[in-house]
Amino acid sequence: MQKNNRSLSKSAAVLLVAIVAFLNASCSSKISTNDNLIIPLAVASNSDNIEPLRIGVLPTQSLAEQQRMIKPLDKYLEKSLKTQVNFQVASDYKQIVQWLVDGKIDMAYVTAVSYLEALERGAEIEPLVAPINKYTGRPWYRAVIVVKVDSNIKTLHQLKSKRFAFVNKYSTSGYLMPLTALNKFGINPEREFKKVIYSGTHAKALEALKNGDIDAAVSNIPYYLKQQKMGKLKPKEFRVIWESPPIPPSLIVVSKKMSADDIKKLKTSFLNTPEGIEDIFGGQSAGYTSVEDADYIPIRKLRANLSLKSERVR
Repeated sequence: MQKNNRSLSKSAAVLLVAIVAFLNASCSSKISTNDNLIIPLAVASNSDNIEPLRIGVLPTQSLAEQQRMIKPLDKYLEKSLKTQVNFQVASDYKQIVQWLVDGKIDMAYVTAVSYLEALERGAEIEPLVAPINKYTGRPWYRAVIVVKVDSNIKTLHQLKSKRFAFVNKYSTSGYLMPLTALNKFGINPEREFKKVIYSGTHAKALEALKNGDIDAAVSNIPYYLKQQKMGKLKPKEFRVIWESPPIPPSLIVVSKKMSADDIKKLKTSFLNTPEGIEDIFGGQSAGYTSVEDADYIPIRKLRANLSLKSERVR
């Protein structure tokens, strides 16, 4: 599939704005799991006097799986940019926002909500690119609520008094979208569910459902389908009871403190990423496309409708 080197189309933008109405309202990579440790690697050629590029990554799955996915991208970026690239895997969604606010990273993989949180807290960042969904050919995706196939839960109303797994309050598909849908039906999870957990990652949310620790879990279609393809989830054992409207994509943001020339080089490198390099967010990607701040207006409106405000993290 050819890469889509353009901003969201007008038709996609219409779909995204409709959300508010619809819901009412080299070889080894240098990967760290905190902001103090970076696994060293020899600096790429011609980069002796250049500071390493620091990239923050959301913890969307197990560290081992993210290490596997990061390696090919790490190798490609160092060759394309001719500089050392250091990936840092955050411990949670809050930490990556804090890194952006503190200027500890140059760019980051973030959700739409995390992007807006970082902006609200003063991070000097701008959108760079977003992954194109392999299954739709578009840069948007959908959230889902999943139950086991033998569950008696068929509607959102039937989630009352059940055990439920969100991912993280900084997650768009793992919190904002399902919360908006529940709110539309007058359902308050904290009051009306038997148990609510925040798993931290999509992988852990689905694992909790698989193990019977909870009765329903949130995720998103790209990640859900990829888990099935990898054999970690058997399609016949699970069932989707709710699907969201199109969601503006998770994205890669870059620090405005970088030079315009460096930002242009970064964007060019991502837009020309070879086929076969996986999307670190966890879905099946067909390359990257340009995005801009205006693409996230629907998410801003949803957060405002739910009176969700930025959380101070220190």
